[in-house]
Amino acid sequence: MSLLWTAEELVAAMGGRPVGAMPDGITGISIDSRTLQPGEAFFAIKGESMDGHDFATAAMAAGAGLLVVAEERLPALGRVSTMIVVTDVLMALEQLGIAARARSQAKIIAITGSAGKTSTKEMLRHALIGVGKVHASDKSFNNHWGVPLTLARMPADCDYAVFEIGMNHAGEIRPLTRMVRPHIAVVTLIAAAHLGHFRNLDEIAGAKGEIFEGVEPGGAALINRDDPRAKKLLKLAEEAGVENRYGFGEHVRANYRLLDCTLFAEHSTISAKIGGKEITARIGIPGRHVVQNALAVLGAAHLAGAPVPAVALALADMRAEPGRGQRHRLKHPKGPFTLIDESYNANPASMAASLAMLKATPVEEGGRRIAVLGDMLELGKHAPKLHAALAELVRDSTADKVLLAGPEMKALAEVLPQELEAEYRKSAVELRPLLLSAIRPGDAVMVKSSKGIGFSRLVEAVVKKFPSAAVASKPS
Repeated sequence: MSLLWTAEELVAAMGGRPVGAMPDGITGISIDSRTLQPGEAFFAIKGESMDGHDFATAAMAAGAGLLVVAEERLPALGRVSTMIVVTDVLMALEQLGIAARARSQAKIIAITGSAGKTSTKEMLRHALIGVGKVHASDKSFNNHWGVPLTLARMPADCDYAVFEIGMNHAGEIRPLTRMVRPHIAVVTLIAAAHLGHFRNLDEIAGAKGEIFEGVEPGGAALINRDDPRAKKLLKLAEEAGVENRYGFGEHVRANYRLLDCTLFAEHSTISAKIGGKEITARIGIPGRHVVQNALAVLGAAHLAGAPVPAVALALADMRAEPGRGQRHRLKHPKGPFTLIDESYNANPASMAASLAMLKATPVEEGGRRIAVLGDMLELGKHAPKLHAALAELVRDSTADKVLLAGPEMKALAEVLPQELEAEYRKSAVELRPLLLSAIRPGDAVMVKSSKGIGFSRLVEAVVKKFPSAAVASKPS
């Protein structure tokens, strides 16, 4: 396996002190001894609840090529022979990430937004694989350690690199985008995610707009032109010195414009004008919100100089990730039903998208649409009003049954119309038996919540009880 970094490069980039017999180099970087592969460097990062130094022995036993450790923890490490000693491990990882960016010739794309960041990043990763060597963030590695880790893992010879940059508070994106230095900065959507930390959506737009401050000279901003705060974002990009500013969407002034769209239960077809040329594409994941993400992908690919027809073709075999719209075709004793897993994240915008997707999902004879909804977190004082406001979306979704859980969802339970069959429980644990007993053949069951509510365990319980009727639902 080729080396990601030589030992000499590591020491130079981080300003570290080598201890012991250094290997020629490392094949990768890990911050988790449980998933570390032989030959990788283990960075002993100290987190909020765990300290990587406590797992140094486990990392060496797993075959780590070397450890990166803090000077102050050195006396407690005992007989660890191969190390690079630094003042601060996270700072050393940041320095290595900056060095990785400096040596890279790749086209760098950074993505932020209140919803759709990870899905757009994964779609772009998938679509670019056929046209070059691609490096992208793992999972949702989009914070103060995830971004430098993704940078440090970037091979020197990749053609494209895709980064996801997230935030909970103002000021968090700024240092990350200045590390990434993207050629293209994408903002998917401004919505009431993390609203508990902001006064309003304009403040959220301002925090997301920090991504433009890191854009390379001659680079581009790519903005959702259908977003009510598109003009604000365009102005923020201009103020940050981004000369090239583009929009995607249905808006008449969108540079990457949707011309036509047909939504099916398990896929969509679109025609769009990309780079002055009309293209058609099939998108393998259903939902109007996914279509919007696909426009961002096609626009970013065009700006990056990738061949758009090949990128568009690759969208056809996209599949949803667990927790982000993944569909399971499961077998009830009396017939099959569909489970839609949206348990990873939730805010008012993504709730609207998921309920619209439930509405578009056909049910078989005798089947019902069941919405299983949990709390949207980090909405602060706005939470009661925003949860209650979901009532109209639930009604529009044509859901036949609604199952709710979580402290905040009580606000929705209290305003749902009496004629709608609905049940509320305090927690996912209490909701579980109700859900398992409610499912019938022919149903379409959609589970949606913020990750911290634990609704992924509801999905696991349903999948465990009912065997798979197919590997995954496939486009019809």
